[in-house]
Amino acid sequence: MRIVELTAETKSRLLEDLLKRSPNSYGEFEGRVAAILADVKEKKDAALFEYTKKFDGADICADNLVVSQEEIDEAYRLVDPSLVEVIRKALVNIREYHEKQRQYSWFDSKPNGSMLGQKVTPLNRVGVYVPGGKAVYPSSVLMNIVPAKVAGVGQIVMTTPPGKDGRVSPNTLVAAKEAGADVIYKVGGAQAIAALAYGTESIPKVDKIVGPGNVYVALAKKAVYGHVSIDSIAGPSEILVLADHTANPRYVAADLLSQAEHDEMASAILVTTSRTLARQVSEEVERFTARLSRQEIIQKSLDNYGYILLAQTMEDAIDAANEIASEHMEIVTENAFEVMMKVKNAGAIFIGEYSSEPLGDYFAGPNHVLPTNGTAKFFSPLSVDDFIKKSSIIYYSREALEPVHRDIIQFATSEQLTAHANSIRVRFEEEDAEKEEGK
Repeated sequence: MRIVELTAETKSRLLEDLLKRSPNSYGEFEGRVAAILADVKEKKDAALFEYTKKFDGADICADNLVVSQEEIDEAYRLVDPSLVEVIRKALVNIREYHEKQRQYSWFDSKPNGSMLGQKVTPLNRVGVYVPGGKAVYPSSVLMNIVPAKVAGVGQIVMTTPPGKDGRVSPNTLVAAKEAGADVIYKVGGAQAIAALAYGTESIPKVDKIVGPGNVYVALAKKAVYGHVSIDSIAGPSEILVLADHTANPRYVAADLLSQAEHDEMASAILVTTSRTLARQVSEEVERFTARLSRQEIIQKSLDNYGYILLAQTMEDAIDAANEIASEHMEIVTENAFEVMMKVKNAGAIFIGEYSSEPLGDYFAGPNHVLPTNGTAKFFSPLSVDDFIKKSSIIYYSREALEPVHRDIIQFATSEQLTAHANSIRVRFEEEDAEKEEGK
């Protein structure tokens, strides 16, 4: 891996480089995505089945669009029972973590006759997109469905592209069944996003779409935002390790590569105050890469977006980490919890040498759907909050409104909104008229 001295100039160049990976930079695909969205919106099922045949090579129609119970039963026969047990263990951790995020309605009444509050309501129908093909990630199925289930979403609809044989990956089906998906449709790509956003004869319109996908899926989600809500526009995976001389270079190298193997656009960055560690990690990365199965992808990822940044002080290293705002951040330093308190921007923070990033991907419990491309500065991980909406509750009795009604009339009048003022005035016009006459 390249070792670079951390300066204002190198940091600026790095940030510019990383931003090129954002789906917002792929304008050349937007026209194709827009055409697919418009086609599905107009022709509905007919367009959906046509695109599935074109892109996935599968003959899908209204009769076989929905994954049947027989297909789910077959999936359980095909998946290693020990993997099913691991999925169930992970589900316990994921569910317990997200249950702590639940929000409840609240009401606050006062002696003057007023009551204010907040009513929390789960979304009615949510669409979960799950990639297919080579990218089969049952862990993402769990992470997208469980918080929706905990929130109390009425119906969880899942879409995933089928293989040429019209079937869905058994691992995906088992994960979906275990997590609690209500119905699974065999459709993927931008056409699936269109179906979820607009509705077709076979697929109902949803309120929100969540889940990762390729650039076409990401751009489609961006385009339908407003018709429905979405979780985020996910970019390529990324990891930043913040380390000092106490870190184990072998562990650090292994963790950097755990994200570099995702795809050629993935980013793996070490920020350290130790020149010795930088050199040792670079050597370990070379040794690991030579024998890992996704060697070609890893090497391209490291060549494009792999960096070891040498900082003069830990404060400089922390400042750089906050500017980069990585999806995953590992802190492997002598005083890791103290450093953690200074970290402001990260999707998920892993503390200590045994809290490696894959622990969060699969098992620990916190959600692994995280903000990417610097959006951790203002976005949060997927959570139960993403599957609820809040309504403000306002109640005033006549006795509570009377002392303040003139204040509201004055405020509305100052904005030249006379109908607003009148809406309050009519409730006290007789009283106010009497008071004016009595002056």
